[in-house]
Amino acid sequence: MTDPIYQTDALIAEDIDAYLEQHQNKSMLRFITCGSVDDGKSTLIGRLLYDSKMIFEDQLAALENDSRRVGTQGQDIDFALLVDGLAAEREQGITIDVAYRFFATEKRKFIVADCPGHEQYTRNMVTGASTADCAVILIDARKGVLVQTRRHSFLCHQLGIRNLVLAVNKMDLIDYDETKFNAIVSDYAKFAESIGIESFHAVPISGLAGDNITSRSDNTDWYGGPVLIDLLETMQIGNTASQKKPFRMPVQWVNRPNLDFRGFSGLIASGTVKPGDELRSLPSGKTSTVKSVVTMDGELDEAVAGQSITITLEEEIDCSRGDVLATADDPPEVADQFETTIVWMDDEPLVVGRGYWLKLGTQMVSVTIAEPKYEIDVNTVEHLASQTLNLNQIGVCEITTDRRIVFNPYTENRALGGFILIDKITNHTVGAGMLHFSLRRSQNVHWQPTDITRDHHASMKNQTPRVLWFTGLSGSGKSTIANEVEKKLALMNRHTFLLDGDNVRHGLNKDLGFTESDRIENIRRIGEVAKLMTDAGLIVLTAFISPFRADRQLVRDMIDGGEFIEIHVDTPLEVAEARDVKGLYKKAREGKLKNFTGIDSPYEPPESPEIRVNTVEMTPEEAADHIIAKILPLK
Repeated sequence: MTDPIYQTDALIAEDIDAYLEQHQNKSMLRFITCGSVDDGKSTLIGRLLYDSKMIFEDQLAALENDSRRVGTQGQDIDFALLVDGLAAEREQGITIDVAYRFFATEKRKFIVADCPGHEQYTRNMVTGASTADCAVILIDARKGVLVQTRRHSFLCHQLGIRNLVLAVNKMDLIDYDETKFNAIVSDYAKFAESIGIESFHAVPISGLAGDNITSRSDNTDWYGGPVLIDLLETMQIGNTASQKKPFRMPVQWVNRPNLDFRGFSGLIASGTVKPGDELRSLPSGKTSTVKSVVTMDGELDEAVAGQSITITLEEEIDCSRGDVLATADDPPEVADQFETTIVWMDDEPLVVGRGYWLKLGTQMVSVTIAEPKYEIDVNTVEHLASQTLNLNQIGVCEITTDRRIVFNPYTENRALGGFILIDKITNHTVGAGMLHFSLRRSQNVHWQPTDITRDHHASMKNQTPRVLWFTGLSGSGKSTIANEVEKKLALMNRHTFLLDGDNVRHGLNKDLGFTESDRIENIRRIGEVAKLMTDAGLIVLTAFISPFRADRQLVRDMIDGGEFIEIHVDTPLEVAEARDVKGLYKKAREGKLKNFTGIDSPYEPPESPEIRVNTVEMTPEEAADHIIAKILPLK
């Protein structure tokens, strides 16, 4: 089955330190293989590992055994088994998860990510592509350009991969036909041009037979271009290009090993830095001069993109994790509203207006996403109308963060332009995105400081502002209890205002319905109003069903720490429905009222509210007394 003289680098066994030193100064290329199902991605990587002598004796023996047992090549080696490590992958003969493999040649080191071809695993492909400098897009010579070929090419282009290799595979199955190869390349070139791909290299290969992978094949004497490994060994690496850009380093942590040392540690995203350079810390905008560039091996005269370093500064400035150190005269932008492209990666669809965590570099902020401007059909590149994004869909959306973040457009700097979205409740990564530009309004609208502060407003009223957020099912007694609490506070000369769910829908939220996105926007607006009222020094009472935990958390995040008090008016559904003061439950049961909480729309009760009242056991007045006792003293 195998070459009898197959032998790995003897230096590995003889002197591992010498072997590592030999590879230490080689450049590293990260690339992915992608394309449609069964185009031969795993086989190609297996062949690269085999031909680069990166398979050890025990691996080779296991590979031969597995090839006989579950392989697809009879008694010959099934190279795909070197990469498809999951049991489900071997059973089905497909790639499911991203598999990373390392190999090296005399000229360069490589990390290759084998990305799955199935549409349902597109999110896994995006993960692999997000850190790649090159994409090898495989096409089965028998099938030509397929839907997933287009999808993966589009995603690679969107993710900023500019080094593309079109590997037309399985040429042995079409008798190395030059005409068919040229037709496939021509077909792909038309699509590539339509999505903005300016150039690519096309190579006719056979992953199984080894044609044009590490050496030129006699079967394709009509092909005069470089073989695949030559392309991979000579193409430009991202770090090399990044070194020519302005200096950017997201601060990962402030290094304080002792009282005499204070440095800022991080991975250089772009540019170079050396002692004497003037840097600007963002978002504060403060400047200072580099005193030294420190690593575990000592101080450096200069550091470049891709290195992890610690920078000490001559002048002490306020800088912490999440800030960005940048070239003083060419800093990145700072904004809180953006146009983005988002790839949705969760089984649950995007909820417009809901708060998610956005992680960009070392920055973590809360973000809300507007209804997509459009969804992109990756097959036709058409812009389709869409109200949300479902699994693996791609859309252009406007987003708003709860505070200004430091960024560059993704096309200029992947580290400061690429982000992930995280669900606040489950902590699942639900999306990945690329920042295009900041919205003009975010740059032109500034906060206007006033001389009379919120503390002054509060001291005039002799009280501490609060938001008493009453949540519970319809009919639980929220409005009744909130009204009782406000009356008692009024008798105590407290300055209050009650925002009731029904009342605000007569004016402020008159335009909103009861869909999930409308309910989220309803709560967001109330949160903003409540925040303004606390700035005026008031105690604000709100009585809203506010059924979703994430939306109540969004309001909590808006309000200054300690001023938001969640009050769960805890009433069982059957009790609330029996009361049915407004006849709403009856309408919902009859199907005349859609999206009614507790019937055909969920209610997520608070997990740890500051106050809980049980209206089965308490009268409204007793509940109000209980709440007053909990929140006093309010001063």
